[in-house]
Amino acid sequence: MNKPAPAVLLPSVGHQREGRPTEFLIKNARLLDGRGPLTDTDLLIRDGRIAEIGSQLKASSAIDANGRWLLPGLIDAHVHLSSFAMPAPPRGERLYETGVKPYAQAREARNLLSAGITTVRDVGGYADELFHLRRAIAAGMAPGPRLLLSGRIVSATSLGARIFGTMYLTANGPDEMRAAVRQVIADGADLVKVMVTGALTVDRENIHPTQMTPAELGALVDEAHRLGVRVAAHAEGLDGIRLAVDCGVDTLEHGDLLHEEPAIADRMAERGIILVPTLSVFHAVADDPRCCFTTALIDQADRLRESAYRSVATARAAGVRMAMGFDNTPHGDNAIELVRMVDAGLSTLEALQAATTVAAEACGISDIGHITMGAVADVLLVDDDPLVDVGVLTDPTRRWLVIQDGQAVAGTALAPTIPGWTRQEETP
Repeated sequence: MNKPAPAVLLPSVGHQREGRPTEFLIKNARLLDGRGPLTDTDLLIRDGRIAEIGSQLKASSAIDANGRWLLPGLIDAHVHLSSFAMPAPPRGERLYETGVKPYAQAREARNLLSAGITTVRDVGGYADELFHLRRAIAAGMAPGPRLLLSGRIVSATSLGARIFGTMYLTANGPDEMRAAVRQVIADGADLVKVMVTGALTVDRENIHPTQMTPAELGALVDEAHRLGVRVAAHAEGLDGIRLAVDCGVDTLEHGDLLHEEPAIADRMAERGIILVPTLSVFHAVADDPRCCFTTALIDQADRLRESAYRSVATARAAGVRMAMGFDNTPHGDNAIELVRMVDAGLSTLEALQAATTVAAEACGISDIGHITMGAVADVLLVDDDPLVDVGVLTDPTRRWLVIQDGQAVAGTALAPTIPGWTRQEETP
């Protein structure tokens, strides 16, 4: 199999905003990098990147962290920004037109950034709508995380492809799989997402058998890697998990039943395949208060939730690295996935790594997810130690400052002083 291209340096997100410093110092922080120990330090940021780390540093502009914990901006490796709940229209008015949706997506992106999520890997959106959002964020027209997009999901003919419509790109046979890879890359995708099995949320779609042959998936992975693009494989049933690993995908999404064959986890660890377990989606379906899913799907999610937790423990025992993937809504609540990963057996440090260093590797990016000289200055300052309670990352009142590309963009340190007014009420 051809290997994907090495990780590359990222361009900046958005433009330097006029009137804001291109160099400033964060003083008296407790540095918590997913790759190293906790230390008291100063951090100098210049032109959107980390310029110096040390003590008693000097700069013309500085902020005092007063001992707060400083960690890399969080990365979510499994997001669907095309999926969210639209607010109910005013009484007596018709449903919102499709033209309203981009504004709602901009709101979702802003909520992610406010939660300290500075980069997301979106693994399936409708048609080309997220490519427009990515351009708007990069141009500084709307606040939001750095977006890495798969665009349409490559799938064999299936019930899911019929239900999700333009979120899927259907292909059958090895040649069509290669053509589909070329198409999504031509559309602007940063990675290829492929459905190796059916999906938990699709009624009457079986998650156990593979939805494509070894020749089909092998051709897809080979073509993606030949072109230097990574592959994220949706696989829930054991046959699909086994096939995805044998074909050399880069990340395994969900992997609910991995615990049934621990030898597969051993092969994942040997090959460096990252697991994105998405525990939250099983909670969302099993505990759905709106009854959006059939009874059969809810019962299945309840069973698979237990399996997913067991599979995380199996993966950890085998040395498989895991990345955070919320795969749920509302966008901005993503860090609850880290709490659930700890509940499944990860240490708080491993959970933090899942949202920083390992998630960056899942995205194929070398200069985010860690606090080192030359890295992109995406950082998050919180009031309490996430190594004591990773749940601090879920609490907006304890997110003191979110910095993206060297610019302060959210946090209680920037909260307005007008009583009763919150940042969520701002317009994008």
